[in-house]
Amino acid sequence: MLTRCLLVLSVAALPAVAQTPAKAAAQKSASPSTGVDMARSLFRPVSGYITQAAADVPETMYSFRPTPDVRTFGELIGHIAGSQRLYCALALGEKPPAEDAVEKSAKTKAALVQALKESNDYCTRAYQQTDAATTGMVDLFGEQRSKLFALYQNATHDSEHYGNIVTYMRINKMVPPSSRPRSGS
Repeated sequence: MLTRCLLVLSVAALPAVAQTPAKAAAQKSASPSTGVDMARSLFRPVSGYITQAAADVPETMYSFRPTPDVRTFGELIGHIAGSQRLYCALALGEKPPAEDAVEKSAKTKAALVQALKESNDYCTRAYQQTDAATTGMVDLFGEQRSKLFALYQNATHDSEHYGNIVTYMRINKMVPPSSRPRSGS
């Protein structure tokens, strides 16, 4: 998955090669330039969409479950918050909490939204590290991976579950945050 992500980012950077040096320098200053910068550029928008969706969905929909074998919307928000804490703790070199801790403990919309915001704040610290700080290895589900890999995995995991959120919202005739018109457009 990381290889695929890096390949996509590399292909996306190709148009910059054909630009004038001044134009390329101006664009480079606005573009991610390090591994952590790139991971952060993946994390920020999706975590914002998830947080906005969690705030927008009415409390009555937090118990919505499209089929009996999947999480409710509320359980999904709790799962994301707990997983973010786990991945970002690993990236920071701290003791990770149980992945399902939030999902098991937070049951109301207010508690789940608060837990999600707290996990976003916690992860913001992890995504502010230098590349050098993320070279250390950690145990990620039984495999040795770099702390940087944990940051990419967190962003990937958030993106996967944002897809679930989009589906849950669409089934309930709601427009997900990423499909709404942008201000100024």
